[in-house]
Amino acid sequence: MSTSRAVTWEGFFNTRDLGGLPTTSGGTTGYGAFFRAADLRFVTETGWAQARESGVRTVVDLRNADEIRPAETPLTAQAGSAQFAAASIGPAVPTGVDRLEVPLDDIDDIEFWQHVNRERLNGTPLYYPVFLQRKAERCAAVIKAMAHADPGGILFHCGAGRDRTGVIALLLLALADVEPQAIAADYALSAEALRALFAAMGTADQEPLIQAVLADRGTTVEEAVMATLEGFDVEQYLRTAGVTSREIHDVRSRLS
Repeated sequence: MSTSRAVTWEGFFNTRDLGGLPTTSGGTTGYGAFFRAADLRFVTETGWAQARESGVRTVVDLRNADEIRPAETPLTAQAGSAQFAAASIGPAVPTGVDRLEVPLDDIDDIEFWQHVNRERLNGTPLYYPVFLQRKAERCAAVIKAMAHADPGGILFHCGAGRDRTGVIALLLLALADVEPQAIAADYALSAEALRALFAAMGTADQEPLIQAVLADRGTTVEEAVMATLEGFDVEQYLRTAGVTSREIHDVRSRLS
């Protein structure tokens, strides 16, 4: 088992292991349990083989149906990562790896996403508090799916691997009692990691726009994540949303 957070599998972008992060009890999270990632459209057969060799046995796709199958599903709303609506699912996952679709955004709630976009929260962790408050059942569905996944590593992703993936990473790391500063630092790593993905896609780096929005609000990426975590009881949050004690235990145990 690797003891590095860095992931260099061929065709993977903004991908890292959630292991090795400091907990409030003085320990660290375990390696090989959860991997966060961006759009998998560029992953090669070699990359999938490397992921499987590293222990990945389940892929959880957080994207919406219109992103996964754009030719079949009309775009309903401009949700969390609408800029990736033309994405494809990439090469089929290899034998021995399950793939689950658990869409997080709830794009049918147009009023909610209009509010997020109107307030210029999209693409930043500024939308996390309101999303967690309004979409607890969507978050719970992802955690429940992870709790029931087969043994082995779980790789979860969205489009950029930053916002929706960041919400789920925050919940997982909070469940593991990771220090809030470390959770914020993990989110911040996406800024540099995404430059290569945007270059491969031929699109502009979004980071200057994100930084401008945060500066207008007098905050930073790290401060916004820390503010989300302040006073946040993740276990109570998930229980209220329908995640059972056993499911919480099973997910937490993966990272121990």
